[in-house]
Amino acid sequence: MKPDPEERALRRARWAITAQIAVVVSLLVAVAGGIAYAILLSRQHAEADRTLARTVELGPAETPPGCVWLFTPALHAPAGRPPAGMPIAALNATVPAAGDVHTERRSIGDMTYTIRVENRGGVVSQAFFEELYQIQDRSSLVSGLVVAEVLALLAAVLCGRVLACRAIRPLADALRRQRTFVADASHELRAPLTRLHTRAQLLARRASGRDADDLDQLVRGTRELGEVVEDLLLSARACDRQSLELVELGSLAEEAVEAEAVRAGEGRVRLAVTRERRPYVVQGVPTALRRVLSALLDNALGHTPPGGSIEVWLGVPDEGHVELRVRDTGVGFPAADADRIFERFARGSDGDGRRFGLGLALVREVVTGHGGTIAAAGRPGAGATFTLRLRRAGSA
Repeated sequence: MKPDPEERALRRARWAITAQIAVVVSLLVAVAGGIAYAILLSRQHAEADRTLARTVELGPAETPPGCVWLFTPALHAPAGRPPAGMPIAALNATVPAAGDVHTERRSIGDMTYTIRVENRGGVVSQAFFEELYQIQDRSSLVSGLVVAEVLALLAAVLCGRVLACRAIRPLADALRRQRTFVADASHELRAPLTRLHTRAQLLARRASGRDADDLDQLVRGTRELGEVVEDLLLSARACDRQSLELVELGSLAEEAVEAEAVRAGEGRVRLAVTRERRPYVVQGVPTALRRVLSALLDNALGHTPPGGSIEVWLGVPDEGHVELRVRDTGVGFPAADADRIFERFARGSDGDGRRFGLGLALVREVVTGHGGTIAAAGRPGAGATFTLRLRRAGSA
């Protein structure tokens, strides 16, 4: 069975915490490694500079340390054939006056050298320090840092997973208790609501005339209240794909408008459905989608003053979706609240409906549980439009 949305959210939260811990640990190891590499590089360069300065100071009379070549106008040390490319005559121009010193690092052939050019009393010397062993030391450090990074990442993932599970466990327990409470409360409400619905049906059968119409509305209301209780049992878990049915959304819209016709008439609000005579079939839970339409109409009626209008429009924007819009000419809302109105218990200051209450939050949960989307648009004083989009039945 497909996991419910809350379980999926908890899993995502666990992995998100694990990933964040792993990223933080990896960054710390990387920063520490970068600092160690920078310190090593700085010390190696300083050591090379000191070695070359001492070699030039002692001159060719002393044999240079290993990996160092010294060139003067008369000779070079150590004896033997020097590496190709040494000395570099063009560097002499960088020290034109006595006491001038020039230091640089340059690649010659396949090797990197630290070069010191110094003018001592008019005599220009060039000293070359081969960085072979320094490069090897840096490579060893980088390899060690990579191994440490991998091990730290693995340890961070394991430890982060454990910590994430412990951190999320209280939330999972709270959600589990919430579902238990909802199930228990719904179970206790089901029996009295069933009796109330049955008695309303009996009274409707015995009544006639105006009373019969009112009782029919009462029967419908008690039936919808029972459906709300049933929906509460499903609210703690995702929409079960195996329980989906083919639902004609246009018929549901017309039924919802008809159910609110009396209320709209009392408030002098024009309520109408605009649709083509074609099927608008989606896959879903009929009672849940009926709750969505009822909540959207209740919201619109609560925010539309007398003389206003509410239109329920259905269309097919493309071959894969059905779109339903509930457009009113009511008080509207600021554009900045377009997302906030779907949050639980967020409230506005205008109207007497539930535009900023729990209803729209449940609407979004039901719609997303059906794989659809819902969006709101509006302006203060210019009404609001709620756009619901669901996948058409049979579309890929």
